Amino acid sequence: MPFAQLPGLRVYYRLEGDDSRPVVMFAHSLGVDHGQWFPQAAALQDRFRILRYDIRGHGASEVAPGEYTIEMLGRDALALADALGIERFALCGLSIGGMIAQWVAAHAPERVPRLALANTSARTADPGPMEQRRQTVLREGMAAVADAAMGRFFTPESIAAGLPSAATTRRTVLATDPAGYAGCCAAVRDLDHMDLLSGIAAPTLVIGGERDSSTPWSANGAVIAAKIPGARTAVFPSAHLSNLECAEAFNEVLTEFLAS
Repeated sequence: MPFAQLPGLRVYYRLEGDDSRPVVMFAHSLGVDHGQWFPQAAALQDRFRILRYDIRGHGASEVAPGEYTIEMLGRDALALADALGIERFALCGLSIGGMIAQWVAAHAPERVPRLALANTSARTADPGPMEQRRQTVLREGMAAVADAAMGRFFTPESIAAGLPSAATTRRTVLATDPAGYAGCCAAVRDLDHMDLLSGIAAPTLVIGGERDSSTPWSANGAVIAAKIPGARTAVFPSAHLSNLECAEAFNEVLTEFLAS
């Protein structure tokens, strides 16, 4: 299995595609793992090298104790690229992955030529619910939040129709280490990137979901797009995991943006 030993943390990653092609790094949502990006890896691999990884506390990456910060997670992403000898990479993140991507693009602009931010936020206006979720998983485990997570991730129609990626996602949520999930909950709880957005120089695509209850477009994606100079936008008829629920449309928009 491909692991990178970063300072104080072992990270699982997958790097796929021709070594001569430009790299696109993908950062996943809270409670899942790098497998979230399978539809995008399959669609983009003929044109790009695809770097997917499990963020700190998730999947096969190490679960460090305590509360995490977005800065910590952003430094993990940069350290992984360093360990693999990748100087520049387009960066696509969804949910907490998008929060990480904002931090990286703002603090290492020379390394990120293109930025895609999907179903994410720049600020947690009310930290109470995320703190409650953090405490719940530490006390009761992932099963206590799985149903609620699935209700945010997918529309009821997709779940009722038996969308294969929904079943896969549920299994991944249940297998996530509660301590790692709780650590990332703390990072989302304390998020405030509002002052960073205007300084992001990379051409940016901001993606949202019309039925996303976690990061509603008008209060999140639209705000980010308005503050990042020249940002493009795309909104799909999805819930939170737009890359899975509207995979074909997501891939089309993302590919066009990255290749333009």
